[in-house]
Amino acid sequence: MEFALILAVIAALFVVRTIKIVPQQHAWVVERLGKYDRTLTPGLKFVVPFIERVAYKHSLKEVPLDVPSQVCITKDNTQLQVDGIIYFQVTDPMRASYGSSNYLSAITQLAQTLLRSVIGKMELDKTFEERDHINLSVVASLDEAAANWGVKVLRYEIKDLTPPAAILHSMQAQITAEREKRALIAASEGRKQEQINIATGEREAFIARSEGQRQAEINKAQGEAAAIIAVADATAEAIRKIAEAIRSPGGEQAVQLKVAEKAVEAYAHLAQKNNTMIVPGNMSEVAALIGTAMALMKTAPPGAGRP
Repeated sequence: MEFALILAVIAALFVVRTIKIVPQQHAWVVERLGKYDRTLTPGLKFVVPFIERVAYKHSLKEVPLDVPSQVCITKDNTQLQVDGIIYFQVTDPMRASYGSSNYLSAITQLAQTLLRSVIGKMELDKTFEERDHINLSVVASLDEAAANWGVKVLRYEIKDLTPPAAILHSMQAQITAEREKRALIAASEGRKQEQINIATGEREAFIARSEGQRQAEINKAQGEAAAIIAVADATAEAIRKIAEAIRSPGGEQAVQLKVAEKAVEAYAHLAQKNNTMIVPGNMSEVAALIGTAMALMKTAPPGAGRP
């Protein structure tokens, strides 16, 4: 009974050591008698007990690895506290097992060394502006070296760049001064634009006023010209009608009467202005004046009074 139990235990141990189930995205390295034999892929696999063993187990997933913070010195002798993170993936399980005793430590140490080298070639301001350049430089050099370890370095990211407190204070003061400078420039540009707008508005207003005055003068001149023409037309029409009236029967007698009335009115006005009554010495002068006016009207060519 005891012998059967022992055989059952040995059989169970044999089965356990023979059957291996490799998870997805994993690779197991098998050694036979201490020497690399093969790599087990995901699924159900078998190994020879006591002769073969699973020596290394690797995850083929992308792995993030923190790089410890370190002090780097820039080209202008400024200290920077820098830390970052590496993303890598095992691509060759055999090389990852035998290429380095500890590829995680090797990658970390090499990343720190490369980071110090890249930052040492830059000035302080450039390190903040060219993070992408730093990341790409570290990845390129690190991936080349990690190929011998069966590892593919996918990317490197700087998490933080921290200069000393005194440098931070100086940078803050510089940023404040730059912002104040931009504010002053913006204010002066605003005042300049305001003056330009005011000058432009005054110029346009002056032009508009001058155009209005010019149009008003033109309109006034045109109105005066039209008035003169209208008066002239009216005068010409009146003269024409007078001429027609004179040529009509009884017209000459009416004119003589009108001329006599005007002469008497003229003498009357002279008397009123000089407070002296002026009477013609010879009343025949009035008749002579009327006769002269009538003679002139008779000798005038027909239509002379017409416009």
